[in-house]
This record gives sequence, structure tokens and C-alpha cells, in this order.
Amino acid sequence: MSEPPRWWVYLLRCADGTLYTGISTDPDRRLTQHNAGTASRYTRARLPVRMLWREAQNGHGDALRREMAIKKLSRTEKEKLVSPSKPRKRRNSA
Repeated sequence: MSEPPRWWVYLLRCADGTLYTGISTDPDRRLTQHNAGTASRYTRARLPVRMLWREAQNGHGDALRREMAIKKLSRTEKEKLVSPSKPRKRRNSA
């Protein structure tokens, strides 16, 4: 028996600086569709888009729940989610 497809939640940055959240079983293919103008009315008007972040989910339901949770975040919280973690500076203990 084959495994069900892995679902992904992803965030795109549009040309106008806005963020778009979506789900897919193949985020690379989906990015190509977005940039071709065939994936979403929202991104079609804001091309080009680039993938900022993606997160694997166990199934379609989990992906939908995570997508909705991300869509409820503020822009600041979304930017924090997609920014690479910066290592904390260590204080000298001497």
C-alpha cells in the first residue's frame, strides 16, 4: 500500500510585498502555477511570487488547520515565522 501524499503549508511573498498562505502536496509545482498566473486570483495580480517558507503536515486536514492558524496571524507574526532564526549572542561568563 502506498503512503498518502504529504501535504505542505507554504508562504509566498508577492511582488507588492504581501504574503500569501496556501497548501499543496507539491509546493514546487504550486509555485510554478502561481507564477504562471493559474493558481490563485490573489497572486495572479501580484506577480512574481517567491516561496519564503514551507512546513510538512501529516495530512490534508492538518494542512488546512495549520493554514487557517497562519492566516489568523498578524503580518508581524508571519514575518517572524518566515525569518531565519538568529543565534543568540552568548555572554561571557568571566
